[in-house]
Amino acid sequence: MSRSVSGARGGSGLRPGRHAALLAAGVWLLVPLVPLVLWAVTSRWSGDARLPQQWGLRGWAEARDAGAPAALLRSAALGAAVALVATPLGALAGRALGWRLLDRPLVPMLVLLGPVLLAPFAVAMGLDVVALRLGVPPVVAVIAVLSVLAVPYTTFTMRATYLGLDPGLEEQARVLGATGAQARRRVTRPAAALGLLTATGLAFLVGWSDYAVTLLIGGGRLVTGPLLVGSSAAGSGNDPLTAALAVATTLPPLVALGAVLLVTRRGRLGPPTPARSGPRAGVA
Repeated sequence: MSRSVSGARGGSGLRPGRHAALLAAGVWLLVPLVPLVLWAVTSRWSGDARLPQQWGLRGWAEARDAGAPAALLRSAALGAAVALVATPLGALAGRALGWRLLDRPLVPMLVLLGPVLLAPFAVAMGLDVVALRLGVPPVVAVIAVLSVLAVPYTTFTMRATYLGLDPGLEEQARVLGATGAQARRRVTRPAAALGLLTATGLAFLVGWSDYAVTLLIGGGRLVTGPLLVGSSAAGSGNDPLTAALAVATTLPPLVALGAVLLVTRRGRLGPPTPARSGPRAGVA
């Protein structure tokens, strides 16, 4: 009984540490947003003043007039398109790497890391010329390039997921009469659901937050949220407008990240297990 009590105390002692880590992570993410949020609800704030002299929502009205709603919808559509392309490819590659289905996995891993190691501007400038000469539509070229950049993130996320899964699950399903496709659909994919969700979120963020590829290859025809933020910060000098655009572009990924973390935490915790009673409970 004493062991079980001490184990319970040890488990409860970890909770303050977890809470402190979550609090530190929240501060790390949210503190840089404080000046932006203040600027977003400010109409006038001189450089030497500690607080705004005049509060207001002028920046949000100007952001709406600048086309922020349509730009954010384009960002969402671009992120969804990149996720639809990069997540299945990453799942296939991650399955092959995680379950060691390749004879020489080092070469594919190096190839996958190539887009991450190269500078985005250099890649975008080089592929822009190729896309123009081949006559590829700018939107299609942007989605293709961003999907290539997102595949390493989805692949290594799914590789870690498949490393934690037993390949024998599919074999058992086949022994019981399921086909290969049925085994993957009914056994493997549900077991890898959290990894797929994480990989999809990462691919979506690559498309949502991109600036360089969308600007250079898109040629200004695909105006997204980050492009509006960059153009406002570079040329307008309107701090409330820039802050409103930045907040509007930043909040949706943060909300999505919180939702993914909540779903992941619930999936890991699972349903509560009933406490064991009787004389054996004290021995455990």
